[in-house]
Amino acid sequence: MSRETTWGPWRLEWGERTMIMGIVNLTDDSFSGDGIAGDAALAAAQARRFVDGGADLIDIGGESTRPGHSPVSGSEELRRVLPALAAVAAAVRVPISIDTRKPEVARAALDAGAHLINDVEATLDGEPMFQLAAERGVPIVIMHNKRQAQYDNLLDEVIATLAASCQAASAAGVPASHQIIDPGIGFGKNGAHNLELLRNLRALTVLDRPLLVGSSRKRFLGEILGTEAQDRLEGTAATVALAIAGGADMVRVHDVRAMARVAKVADAVCRARSER
Repeated sequence: MSRETTWGPWRLEWGERTMIMGIVNLTDDSFSGDGIAGDAALAAAQARRFVDGGADLIDIGGESTRPGHSPVSGSEELRRVLPALAAVAAAVRVPISIDTRKPEVARAALDAGAHLINDVEATLDGEPMFQLAAERGVPIVIMHNKRQAQYDNLLDEVIATLAASCQAASAAGVPASHQIIDPGIGFGKNGAHNLELLRNLRALTVLDRPLLVGSSRKRFLGEILGTEAQDRLEGTAATVALAIAGGADMVRVHDVRAMARVAKVADAVCRARSER
């Protein structure tokens, strides 16, 4: 695996420490209860807090992907995202990811100042997004997803599907150093599947790509703890630490300051040296 991803003025270095991606939800129906309904000023303030708290990237999304969510049109998603994206880009100097499954939204967001693409449906219909990432020379998060949570062999199928998508991205012109893989915790998977993936994350390193894990506040934590989304901090912390032990290079989180501290301690244990 390339030890860094570089594009434009940005560089993500892999292996020295775990990178923190802070989530800014511009929705009114986020599963995590932290949606700010397209408010640009609130988005910028949240992004500043996140960067002050240790975020290396900000991930902006305008459509909920929770189970049973109501899809929104591309125009509505852009109405929510673009003003906030401009405000965030003016407020912080870190890479901004656009979390979308619509190529037209990703293209407009890149035009407005986003720096990479986070596609939750990359393994379902990733070709248009791969072409866009290649055209614009930006990295893309290739997340595993499936319409139905049914598997004969979960781990083998996730790895094979991600491998095929990485191959398709390479064929479209996206260099391997611009491909970040995500096993898709909570997407097309039940609670037992999520636990199995976290238990066996190290197996995904066979794909030789940076690994992003997004377990923050997910439903399976509520199933274990018996808590609502806003009360899953400790559960998230446990999965973040375990993901780092399993080889994660980046974690996508809602509670940035707390998870940056978790990652710092986990890195001190799991990596060759701690950050000082």
